[in-house]
Amino acid sequence: MTASERGEQVLAAAVSAFAESGYAATKTDEIARRAGVSQPYVIRLFGSKQQLFLAATRAVCERVEAIFRAGVEAVGPDADTETRMAAMGDGYRALLLERDLPLVLMHGMAASADPVIGDAVRERYGSMYHLLRELTGASPVQAREFFATGMLLTMMAAMRVIGADAVHTDWAEEIMTNLDETETC
Repeated sequence: MTASERGEQVLAAAVSAFAESGYAATKTDEIARRAGVSQPYVIRLFGSKQQLFLAATRAVCERVEAIFRAGVEAVGPDADTETRMAAMGDGYRALLLERDLPLVLMHGMAASADPVIGDAVRERYGSMYHLLRELTGASPVQAREFFATGMLLTMMAAMRVIGADAVHTDWAEEIMTNLDETETC
């Protein structure tokens, strides 16, 4: 296995571990164990737990941005704002089925009291906001509603009230039944 492949393996293990335990509670030895490498190797690759967490958060945000771009590309250059936003929302809802990804996003926001993490998370979230506006022509109000709905869905996925292994709740079913696709993220 190449060093690059090993780095991707460690990063995947980190996403899984951080999703499960968050930034503060996750130990680099747990990430190393999941990746099948030594803890010093994890540190050698990423420098510190903080840098590894930032890499995991960045990877998840890059995945969201790729989904946004793919959604807009799928509907074509002549699609209107609402159609583009709906396509992006459909992609994001599919991403929510990969339970670790929304959890890492939430843990990134929760760890934002750390100045380095906070700066990085705010910058990435801002990038996603600007990307949405750029790709769709959405107004600030449309973008706010899109991200507000996306955050609601992210929290619902974290609570396991939506998704493949969802715990049934009447309120979650009501939200999902009445969800206007043009507002989703």
